Amino acid sequence: MKLQVLMFYQDDPKKCTAAKMVKFGLAQNIKKIGSKGLVLDPFSEKTLLPKDKSSIHSIIGIDCSWNLADQAFSKKFDGIKRKLPPLLAGNPVNYSKLNKLTTVEALAASLFILGSKEQALELLDKFKWGHTFYELNQNLLEEYSKLENESQIELILKDYGLI
Repeated sequence: MKLQVLMFYQDDPKKCTAAKMVKFGLAQNIKKIGSKGLVLDPFSEKTLLPKDKSSIHSIIGIDCSWNLADQAFSKKFDGIKRKLPPLLAGNPVNYSKLNKLTTVEALAASLFILGSKEQALELLDKFKWGHTFYELNQNLLEEYSKLENESQIELILKDYGLI
C-alpha cells in the first residue's frame, strides 16, 4: 500500500515521525491529496474498516501538532476521510494515551486494519518505540482487522475495558 504524508512542520523536526518515514523512503511527502487517497482524520464521522481497502490507492497521514490539530483538520482535504478506532499511543510523548498517535502509529494502524500487517511492522521497526505501539494494541488491531461495521467497535472496547 502506498503511504503519503502531508506535513505542516509544526513539531520538533528531530521527533517528527513523518520526516523519518520520508527519509527512509517508506512514505512520500505530498502537497496535494488525490480523490482516491484515504485521509486519516481524527475528526471524521466514519471509522476506518477493512472493506475501505477496495476504494483507495494510498493512505495519507496529516502530520501536525496535536495542539494545532483542530486548525490543521479544519482545512478542506480531498480524499476519503476516516478516523481510526481507539488505540493506545506507544510513543514516548503520549505513551498509553488513547488516540494521541504519531503519524507513523496512525499509518501503521491503518495498514493493520486494511490487512497489510507486514508493511505495518516494517514501518514500526524504524522507531525504537515502534514495538511498544504494537504490543499495546496487538489484540485491538487483530479485532479491528475483522470489523464488518462500526457498531462492532463498541463491543470490542467493552471487552477490553476501554469504555
